[in-house]
This record gives sequence, C-alpha cells and structure tokens, in this order.
Amino acid sequence: MLFHEIYSCYYNAVAKILSSAVSGTLTEVQMKEIITQNTFSESFLTILPALEQERWQLLDHSLHTPLKHAPTLPLTTLELRWLKAVSLDSRIRLFQREYKILQELAASDIPPLFTPSDYVIFDKYEDGDSYSEEHYINIFHTILTALRTHKKIKVCYFGKKGTHRTFSCSPFRLEYSEKDDKFRLLIDGCRFTDIINVGRIESCEILMEAADIRNHISKNNSNHFVLELDDRRNALERVMMHFAHFEKEAERLSDNHYRIKIHYNREDETELVIRVLSFGPLIKVIEPESFINLIKERLILQKSCGPK
Repeated sequence: MLFHEIYSCYYNAVAKILSSAVSGTLTEVQMKEIITQNTFSESFLTILPALEQERWQLLDHSLHTPLKHAPTLPLTTLELRWLKAVSLDSRIRLFQREYKILQELAASDIPPLFTPSDYVIFDKYEDGDSYSEEHYINIFHTILTALRTHKKIKVCYFGKKGTHRTFSCSPFRLEYSEKDDKFRLLIDGCRFTDIINVGRIESCEILMEAADIRNHISKNNSNHFVLELDDRRNALERVMMHFAHFEKEAERLSDNHYRIKIHYNREDETELVIRVLSFGPLIKVIEPESFINLIKERLILQKSCGPK
C-alpha cells in the first residue's frame, strides 16, 4: 500500500521509531509511547509485534536498525493528488475555512486522484445537509469552537413537526451518518432530546458557562457489543475499517484470534446489526444477550422473506 488516508499515521509513527533507532536512543518504553501518541488504540496489535518479531525487517532484537539515516516522509505525487481530491469535498470548509496547502493545490495543474462524479453511493438518502451554505458553515464552526473550549451553547432548533425550541445544552460530540449524509450533535442537559441534527439548527451561540457532559458520557458508554474473530480473509482490517468511526477496544487472544468491544449510540443499533451480519461467519458476537437477540431476530426476518 503506497498511501492510505487513514492509516498513513502508522507510517509516521514507524518513521519516528526508526529516527530514534538511528540516533541510538530508542527504548521499548519510548516505542510504546510513540505508538500510543501517534496512532489508534488498536495499533499495538499490528505495529509492535511486527517490529519486535522482525516481520518488518527494520529493527533487530536489540532495537537497532540497519538504516543509516533517519527516514523522511515528503508528500508524494499520489498524496498530493489525494489531497486535491479532498479539497473538492463540500464538507472540507466545515472544519477550517482556509487550508493553505489545498489552496495551493487548487491553483496547481496536479490532477485530483478522483472527483465526486467518479463514484456513486447507492444506499444513501438524497436530502443531506447543505454543506456549502454559509449559514450552515457558521453554525458548524460555532459548535466546533464550543466542543474544543468545553462551553455550553444556546440553540434555536427547528423540530420535525414544525416546532421551534430555544434551549441551552452541553455539546458532547459531533457524528456523521454516511447513510443519511447528515451531521448530528450529541448533547446533554436538554430534557426532551440528547441528539439534534445540525441542519435543523437555526441559530447557535456559545455561552460562558462550562459544559457538563458527565451524564451523557455515562449514557453513551452503556451501549456496546463484543465480537470475536479469526483473522481469515483479512477480517481484522476489514472490521477495523468498517467500524472506524465507532469507539472500540481491541484485544489479541492468540496469534490470529481477536476480541473487539465496540461502543455505539442507541440510534445506530439497527445499522450496526446489518453491518455485523454482512461479515457472515467471519465474526461472532458474544455479548450482550440483547444485541445477540437483535441479530437472531434480523436473521429470522430475512429468512421469512426468502423464496417460498
């Protein structure tokens, strides 16, 4: 793999490890710290064993490297083409209005790796959020600022039934639904809901009061399921990619056997059941019983719809 928009952090982490090895200062503790600080939590399952067992012939058992110079990671043409493709995504301005490198690429003759017209998402609603509207962008930036500064917000919200509500709340987390093509905000301190659609917010302002999200964190962490898998047909990587935007904990049980705990919001439960079933016999849900029963019910429903 030459480049990956998610897993490129692995290359950067390994480069830092090798830089320390070249200088002769690398220790096992430092190697673990680099992996923890620069990659995902489950990276210990791949990077550390590959280096320690010399499957990647970059370090020996004494943590010395055959490299003579510290590695550098300049942007390749492939990466530049990918970045230019990212700049064409209408959601990019939601997170920062101006990206210098993206502006430079837009003015360059480097062709994008792909364009929005190159792919079609078939299982997706067509009434997604209006990412290019200035009003939506301003509200999104206000929410991001509140999340980063841990402040409460005052929201004027347009409900599904045409009602307007104005309330104060503590923002907890922004989530994106690929199927709905919408951003939603998880909140605490509101008596009638704990999730609101960003596209339905008419106005939003940051309050001076500090956010209190303890109740919502407790509520959010209560929903989870645990699955086990044997790493056949690249199952581990596929599961990590498929559930990349969910909080999870991974544990290696043996050489190719893994246990993964995935946390989720109740609203995503049906979609998660469908995703789990898409892996067939490669994975097995072992707890909780309530989630296992949802899978059984889904299978019975599918069987009842089969040919007579």
